[in-house]
Amino acid sequence: MPIWNRDAECASNEARQALQLARLQTTVERVYARVPFYREKLDRAGANPDSITCLKDIAKLPFTVKDELRQTYPYGLLACDRSELVEIHTSSGTTGTPVVGAYTEADLDLWADVMARTLSMAGCVKGDTVQNGYGYGMFTGGLGVHHGARRIGANILPISSGNTRRQLMVMRDFGATHLTCTPSYSLFLAESALAEGIDLAELPLRAGCFGAEPWSENMRVEIEAKLGISAHDIYGLTELIGPGVAAECECKNGQHFNEDYFYPEIIDPLTGAVLPDGEKGELVITSLQREGTPLLRYRTRDITFLMREPCACGRTTVRIHRLLGRTDDLMIIRGVNCFPSQIENVLMRIEGTQPHYQIVIDRGATHLDEIEVQVEVEEAIFSDLTSGMESLRKRIHDELKSELGISAHIKLVEPRSIPRSEGKAKRIIDRRSI
Repeated sequence: MPIWNRDAECASNEARQALQLARLQTTVERVYARVPFYREKLDRAGANPDSITCLKDIAKLPFTVKDELRQTYPYGLLACDRSELVEIHTSSGTTGTPVVGAYTEADLDLWADVMARTLSMAGCVKGDTVQNGYGYGMFTGGLGVHHGARRIGANILPISSGNTRRQLMVMRDFGATHLTCTPSYSLFLAESALAEGIDLAELPLRAGCFGAEPWSENMRVEIEAKLGISAHDIYGLTELIGPGVAAECECKNGQHFNEDYFYPEIIDPLTGAVLPDGEKGELVITSLQREGTPLLRYRTRDITFLMREPCACGRTTVRIHRLLGRTDDLMIIRGVNCFPSQIENVLMRIEGTQPHYQIVIDRGATHLDEIEVQVEVEEAIFSDLTSGMESLRKRIHDELKSELGISAHIKLVEPRSIPRSEGKAKRIIDRRSI
């Protein structure tokens, strides 16, 4: 497979660490001088730009957490003049207040580079045709792939998400060689192609870059068998850049981390102590060259570990293992982030419901994530087996869709039918094989 940026991806450890230190020092200087939020935070921690004399000194810097990104919405973390901004993106819907990623021209150049690396790991070269099934708009997925494919010189089919029949028509008629979308949607495309009588084996499609939701090795096997392609896991966050933080090469043994732009640490999620390579913990990332919204030691809540063993592809960057879970209760449904608390907030403002509910997540025959919300209702309403129940069910469905941007199956159940617990209530039953 081609290596897009050989100097960066195959650098010696000594050269890379020297570059990381210089960029870390510059980033700390930048946010201390330009972002009051960070200047105050660093002062409280007893740290400043002079505190960073070696890479291990990064542990002297305070963590950044997602709530702080919401509290500083929209421009509280901006480290440049607003006149320098050329693009804004936000998270896909974690709460009513989104997380903001602001990009200068240099940031877009960085993004194009890391996404060119990502697509190259899946064998994409100039002259290939990339069918981009990630959503365009404020979500980072679509435009991230778009910037990277343009950098490579590939032909882009910017079809965005949904409209499955058209996806298949475009894939066939325009000769897509690479597919980018969520892994579950790729399987739905395969099932739909079979129903439409389209033989994917006869198409030039040969690889896919899949992310934005958890998926397993078993799902990879199924994707590769049903689509006849090589399936690659990709990783990114709106908070850092979008897709392009890390990606799998042809060896598919962990995701190569773009260390020249992002510095990874693994910490104990309870104590915050930095853990040695190979130990499982929470991934923490510092952006090393962002101009718009650089972040120091951002706690991703993703559980993984670092892998430094040599990779047969020739890249020398550290790899992160496939994500093992999260430290919080974030649910990712079809690429959209949501929390049980959001569902609870909706339910609690609807008259007739009880404060007892359960969320069941599964993958149906279409391989797309399905969510069912089981809600206890008041005795009088449950006794009404006609219009009252249906009206309540529809209202819950519509308000959840408005709040979260996803459709949920609503099951109204009788009072006291959802199991109680003396400890923490078990709100989520995840039946997906991940």
